[in-house]
Amino acid sequence: MANRFKHRWRSDQLVVLGLLCLLFLIFIAFLNWMLALAGLVLLALFAVWFVFNEAQFNKELIEYIAGLSYRIKKVGDEVLLQMPIGIILYDKSERIEWCNPYLNKIAGDEETNVGKYVNEISKELADLISSDKESSIITIRERQYRVRLKRPERLLYFTDITDILEIKKRYFNEKTVIALIFLDNYKEVTEGLEDQIRSTINNETTSIIKKWASDHGIFLRRTASDRFLAVLNEKRLTMIEEEHFSILDKVREKTVPLSHIPLTLSIGVGAGTPILEDLGSYAQSALDLGLGRGGDQAVIKRPDGDVKFYGGKSNPVEKRTRVRARVISHALSELMLESDQVMIMGHRVPDLDSMGACIGVLKIAHANGRSAKIILDREQNVTGVSRLIDELQRDRNLWSNFISADEAHGQATRRTLLVVVDTHRPSMVVDPQLLESAIRVVVIDHHRRAEEFIKDPVLVYMEPYASSTSELVTELLEYQPNERPLNVIEATAMLGGIAVDTKNFTLRTGFRTFDAASYLRAHGADTILIQKFLSDDLEQFNQRAELIRRAKIYRSNIAIVVGEEEKQYDQVLLAQTADTLLTLEGIRTSFVIGLRDDGQVGISARSLGDVNVQIIMESIGGGGHLNNAATQMKDTTVGDAAEQVRAAIDSYFEGGLS
Repeated sequence: MANRFKHRWRSDQLVVLGLLCLLFLIFIAFLNWMLALAGLVLLALFAVWFVFNEAQFNKELIEYIAGLSYRIKKVGDEVLLQMPIGIILYDKSERIEWCNPYLNKIAGDEETNVGKYVNEISKELADLISSDKESSIITIRERQYRVRLKRPERLLYFTDITDILEIKKRYFNEKTVIALIFLDNYKEVTEGLEDQIRSTINNETTSIIKKWASDHGIFLRRTASDRFLAVLNEKRLTMIEEEHFSILDKVREKTVPLSHIPLTLSIGVGAGTPILEDLGSYAQSALDLGLGRGGDQAVIKRPDGDVKFYGGKSNPVEKRTRVRARVISHALSELMLESDQVMIMGHRVPDLDSMGACIGVLKIAHANGRSAKIILDREQNVTGVSRLIDELQRDRNLWSNFISADEAHGQATRRTLLVVVDTHRPSMVVDPQLLESAIRVVVIDHHRRAEEFIKDPVLVYMEPYASSTSELVTELLEYQPNERPLNVIEATAMLGGIAVDTKNFTLRTGFRTFDAASYLRAHGADTILIQKFLSDDLEQFNQRAELIRRAKIYRSNIAIVVGEEEKQYDQVLLAQTADTLLTLEGIRTSFVIGLRDDGQVGISARSLGDVNVQIIMESIGGGGHLNNAATQMKDTTVGDAAEQVRAAIDSYFEGGLS
């Protein structure tokens, strides 16, 4: 019937056609009346047929519409009552006014749910109605439903998506993951050992890793004496994450009795994409990131930029070589010679290490015949640096090399080499805008690498095994072919940087630290002047004592100091207080929290090595080293910050942080 109606001529079209035929017959009648008469008879017969056919069609159309209306109504009832989509109409008090039978089935009731409140079906429904969201996934009787809300009509639609989510989960679980496993210090641990002991260490380590891979269903292949390739899927990776990569602890603990030096692993994991080439790239990038943070950790990297860290609980073993320092020193010289000038900057709120490293790089630039300037934010000077600056200003030649950020913008060119020292995070440099506009950037730092990193540097010298950036720069200065002698204030500033970061050579020192200190002392570094830079005045001493009196012991050997809510404290004071607390008997870790003069809440964390304060600080937006870390928090109170610190400590000890 629908086909007939579609192809049928309309009545008005046929009437017009009939009139045209009649006019044509009148015209023919003037020429041949008999032919016109015959045509008139045919036209009359056609008219009779048309009237009869039109009546028949109208009758069939009425019957068709009646039947179609019945079917549509029946289908509508079927859809509304039988289709597997739950429907709820509720009133202003969120009481159900009407629901279809499928909704009753969803709720598990044989009888109707009319008259009940929507939160009796699920409390999440009431949350959805009160929110500004249009849809939500809600679990009812162990099945998941996509609930869509038509707020003006007070109408809820329920679609069962349990099977779809299960398929998505299975698809995600079966995605390929690539992991690169690297023995951080295999060569250092086995160097000089007898063949039998080296073989025992090798066999024991390989056995541990292979058993771990077998237990977790991982395909493993050794690609070198200190490298493995692992292929797994997302499901296996989730299991390993739940164990917080226990393989790191197993290898470290099992190999200590054999070599007396812990053998550690670094694992780089690439996940989140079906493209194998990209997986390999992410895995290598994650491994580089883990090694840059000192090793003994696992890093997972995904395409969305999300990076997860596990491990990193051991102190990095020093494994720098003089060969690498010489190569970096030569490469830095080449870059300076290719540049028209050198600009140097450290981090905001500079300390002695940052200032000392800047001065060292300045001397390297002068040794290569290049003009150089140190960018200094004079409004952010802290106590120790203020005293150093007073000394620098007495040396007019040296002080003339310091400029402000505004002056640097006016002098910088496309061929300017920008050297960033003592930080690798763009958000922490003195002038982020200058960093962003610079084409050639060098990074020299001793901190463990964070997720945030300066984009596309031409040279990176990052050694988390070093005590300080001043130590690294001192070594680079030693290998300059046209070395220029340091004067007393320059050597003192660099030695002061080492002294500050090692707490007067008590923490994180290696034999290279003392070599660098010896070199600087030979060039006239004044230890008495360093003590002047670091000395306290009576008011500062009293403030530190006041903070120490507020210390509370947490988890038996952790000291937490929470400053007064509205009182402002200098960042150096917070750090010094944290250091002083570690000198007290029974305290192995310290956290000092106080309001800074810029309105942020500063937190300084210190440890004797039992607790990795870097991981704890990273979990609340900071960073640093295993035993020396810090963070600053905006838009919060001192009390709230203290609660976050306690929660992060609990999470660390309970396995939530790795």
